[in-house]
Amino acid sequence: MMNSVTQSDATILLAQALIRRASVTPDDAGCQHLLAERLAAVGFVIRHLRFGDVDNLWAVHGVAGPLFCFAGHTDVVPTGETSAWSQAPFAANIIGNVLIGRGSADMKGSIAAMVTAVERFLAANPNPPFRLAFLITSDEEGVAINGTVKVIDWLTIQGEQIDWCLVGEPSSRERLGDEYKIGRRGSITGNLVIHGKQGHVAYPHLADNPVHRAAPFLAELTAIEWDQGNTHFPPSTLQIANIHAGTGANNVIPGELQVQFNLRFNTESTVEKIQSRVAALLAQHQLRHTLNWSLSGQPFLTRQGDFVRAVEVAVTRITGQKPLPSTAGGTSDGRFIAPTGAEVIELGPLNATIHQIDEQVPVAHLIDLSKIYAAVLDQLFVQSTHDLFKNRG
Repeated sequence: MMNSVTQSDATILLAQALIRRASVTPDDAGCQHLLAERLAAVGFVIRHLRFGDVDNLWAVHGVAGPLFCFAGHTDVVPTGETSAWSQAPFAANIIGNVLIGRGSADMKGSIAAMVTAVERFLAANPNPPFRLAFLITSDEEGVAINGTVKVIDWLTIQGEQIDWCLVGEPSSRERLGDEYKIGRRGSITGNLVIHGKQGHVAYPHLADNPVHRAAPFLAELTAIEWDQGNTHFPPSTLQIANIHAGTGANNVIPGELQVQFNLRFNTESTVEKIQSRVAALLAQHQLRHTLNWSLSGQPFLTRQGDFVRAVEVAVTRITGQKPLPSTAGGTSDGRFIAPTGAEVIELGPLNATIHQIDEQVPVAHLIDLSKIYAAVLDQLFVQSTHDLFKNRG
């Protein structure tokens, strides 16, 4: 049962309201309309943008100055077997001061904290020297083709430029705010088919086994040192994700070998260099092949500056400990925003239970996360005001 403090806390109440909308990707289930009502009430201009079967929300406050954007997603992954949950996945129950529910950590809790942080910030600073925005999609956990990437294209056509973007992905590892993401590795997948000739295993001279031909190539491919990484990123790595050949019969030489591999690459490597190196290795081994590439996102890095400083000051102020920058983990929608020139940082709750049965977040963490987000805005306000006075002088 909730105590009186959590019952009255606006962040928790909003997080519960969002979780109770079963927005399994790409369904928004009304979450964005709830958010739009809250944001319109404090002066945001609302745009609902629907691309394909995906709902997106773009909301802006103010008409002048640099643009600070909170970015997030209302869609969640499927619950899995609901009987395995200790609580109904979309009940948003609080048990022992822990909020349990699908999306509590990834990332409806963050979105709730963003909204309440902005409400408090604008109540104290109704005319800040920068604009505020929300970019919310329901297509982050799915194929991610009609969500943030389409909104960014739309914003480009409108001539809109995001300067600072805070993505609410769960970035904390062991305690709230211990880590924040200043960048992410890029991700590119190769879908490769090695062509041979099917035949009878008793007559190998009449066939051409693509598995045998590809084995030396695959050994070299997986042994490549793509780069040595740098101060911010570990070395780029390649992993074979799927491999298939054969008809299922033990007396048939397969006619083709299908291999799917993925590279997580840093800013020391480029798509062009990766593709060129793989092509050269295929040519070296004289393999008949078909290769199609799929790029999920380029690597990005936000370097030390006003935004990083504001985040570090805010987290330290609320938690008492300075956060550590990181680039670890998978991809996020930050990969679509950073190429526009925006400085992108990911900061959110613990990631220990995301996508799991009984996904959860401590109630106190969400309350403090809202305070951290508000403190980021406060710090940017201080820095922006200082810069204005400095420029006038």
